[in-house]
Amino acid sequence: MIRILVADDEHLIREAVAGLLELVDGFEVVGWAASGDEAVATALRVRPDVALLDLQMPGADGIEVARRLAAGLPGCGCVILTSHGRPGYLKAALAAGVRGFLPKTTSARDLAAAVRKVAAGGRHVDPELAAEAISAGDSPLTPRETDVLALARDGAPVEEIARRVSLSRGTVRNYLTAAVAKLGAANRHDAVRVAAERGWI
Repeated sequence: MIRILVADDEHLIREAVAGLLELVDGFEVVGWAASGDEAVATALRVRPDVALLDLQMPGADGIEVARRLAAGLPGCGCVILTSHGRPGYLKAALAAGVRGFLPKTTSARDLAAAVRKVAAGGRHVDPELAAEAISAGDSPLTPRETDVLALARDGAPVEEIARRVSLSRGTVRNYLTAAVAKLGAANRHDAVRVAAERGWI
């Protein structure tokens, strides 16, 4: 019996996915979670074979949950199921130890196959997402440029970004200018769009 944890902040999706998995012979859903922190706590308590994680959840996101479970529950294989299948997210997930990465548009049959494969110690990445990740390449942004651009995504002014990352306003402007140039963007708002589309922020 493959023991599964389902974590998604959307109640309907969480119940639908759990319900589908319960219909599969050899599967047992042993835990549910609506946030990243709840997913970690529940997984450590019920010790599933596979944790099926939404990418974007309140608190820790799916990638951070996978990172924590890799350290605290290495026998649990993590699968990201997301509607945000961007190349940067896939690469970050794999680096965190995620063994499966699927879009929420995947079929129930493919999801079940992925869960079985991960439970057996294998990997399963959606072929289209894998191809996109390869063609997109790596982010040209430094970690600091990524941090500053991520804060700019929320519309924060330079002064607020500088305060939040403990840098001078001039340094923040320099990072934003460098990010705009590296991404071939027209301005910082365009740079945010390009980086977000590729999953780099």
